[in-house]
Amino acid sequence: MASDESLNVASNFIKNIINKDIQNNKHNGKVATRFPPEPNGYLHIGHAKSIYVNFSLAEEYNGTCNLRFDDTNPVKEDVEYVNSIQDDIKWLGFTWSNLFYASDYFEQLYDAAVQLIKDGKAYVDDLTAEQIREYRGNLSSPGKDSPYRNRSVEENLDLFQKMRNGEFADGKCVLRAKIDMASPNINMRDPALYRIKTAHHHRTGDKWCIYPMYDFAHCVSDSIENITHSICTLEFEDHRPLYDWCLDELKTQSHPQQIEFAKLKLNYTITGKRYLRNMVEEKFVTGWDDPRMPTVSAFRRKGYTPESIRNFCEMVGLAKSNSVVDIAQLDFCIREDLNKKATRVMVILDPIKLVIDNYPEDLEEELEIENNPEDPESGKRNMPFSKVLYIEKSDFEENPTKGYNRLFIGNEVRLKSAYYVKCESIIKNENGEITEVHCTYDPETKSGSGNQSIRKVKGTIHWVSAKHAISAELRLYNYLFTVPNAEEFVEDYKSILNPESLITLTNAKLEPSLANAKMEDRFQFIRNGYFCLDSKDSNKDNLVFNRTVGLKDSWAKEKAKNK
Repeated sequence: MASDESLNVASNFIKNIINKDIQNNKHNGKVATRFPPEPNGYLHIGHAKSIYVNFSLAEEYNGTCNLRFDDTNPVKEDVEYVNSIQDDIKWLGFTWSNLFYASDYFEQLYDAAVQLIKDGKAYVDDLTAEQIREYRGNLSSPGKDSPYRNRSVEENLDLFQKMRNGEFADGKCVLRAKIDMASPNINMRDPALYRIKTAHHHRTGDKWCIYPMYDFAHCVSDSIENITHSICTLEFEDHRPLYDWCLDELKTQSHPQQIEFAKLKLNYTITGKRYLRNMVEEKFVTGWDDPRMPTVSAFRRKGYTPESIRNFCEMVGLAKSNSVVDIAQLDFCIREDLNKKATRVMVILDPIKLVIDNYPEDLEEELEIENNPEDPESGKRNMPFSKVLYIEKSDFEENPTKGYNRLFIGNEVRLKSAYYVKCESIIKNENGEITEVHCTYDPETKSGSGNQSIRKVKGTIHWVSAKHAISAELRLYNYLFTVPNAEEFVEDYKSILNPESLITLTNAKLEPSLANAKMEDRFQFIRNGYFCLDSKDSNKDNLVFNRTVGLKDSWAKEKAKNK
């Protein structure tokens, strides 16, 4: 595990580049970044890091950050994804300087392609996709020229116009850059610049049937928007020479600098959009925002806070080589955040009745409960207490194991924020199952009375008044995959799906204050983890709470051990 110091050093390499550019008055000392997602799915945790990097740098240097949708593939894109991406960025706490689409520049991109043809730097190729792959060669052998590579400028202009006019079927031909078929960088072996796709576009309708490839659209769009630093993930490092080649050949006034950083990859996680889409379409999950998914909207629905995700991105820093981050670090960040913010409440996941035999039948008390010991300003609330309570089944053992400090016959425990109770007897049903635990209480030991020091008890358990309890559905989410190296099984992800990734509890008993919970309110269910009200399925007649994360923090313990 990297030390905090090494993370800080690694996180500075982009700033070092920017600082040097400002010092040399490159780009007139300005900083302009952009976040350019393709609207073909929901954003995932890796995108959250890219958002954090681009928007935070713009903020730090008093610059600009554009949101630009790379809508160059109409077959897979949808307005639903456009809207969700904007919602996610806003939720994460960022605001774009300008909103653009690559489709805003389709005419300019077309003109740029025509310019390359006129300069003898692009040609229309009739080879099939399979033939192009064959002609390209591989890492150990050079490619060979297409038989169409030396068409005249006039012929290429005519063919490209016919491509635009819809006179050719999809796949009949492509426009390729004329660079170097022997280049050691395969990306420079006459890459495609335009392809034919007869499909309805969500913004331009049926106006276009040819669309620019990402590598071409991206660099030209960056230049049009006067982006200074085009910050992207490491897989585009080998594409940087093409980025620069296009802008150099087009002699653009603005030539941004592309800088790459390592993708954010988590263990137990797959983030490829194709596989996420398959999981949604094949109903292995309930949707893109299913809390088991690695999408930003899923983390939001699960109860993560934008602060926790931003803190996580800051913690992992930036690196120049790929690695896998332990998802426990993300869990650590949300625990750290919610520990300061979340109201502590009492909820019984697996209830059994506790009857206090000597408690007055008609007595009901309002006990004062602290909302959050980490936040004194959060105040207190009243919670009803009565003769019959619910406790967790696991808080009683008929034959206690060694070291068990909770309820068993003859043992005394503290009811949190209430009284000491001593177990006297139990009642079983005809199947031999325990249905009631009977206790007596000591009225002199009421919490806050100052008398609880009269004797010591080792166990404290939580409770809910049976008469006042409300019911709810609880969803306990676990990792979607069973192995940490899930990405290695990406083509066979079905084989590693976790059958216990969702456990639903329908008999939970909650303290009555939770009837007033609002969407995205977050709580610590004492001893059981952090939960939030589900934003989609919950309503006043059927409350649903999602577990955000458990209370156990394995990463913090590992970090402390390695110090």
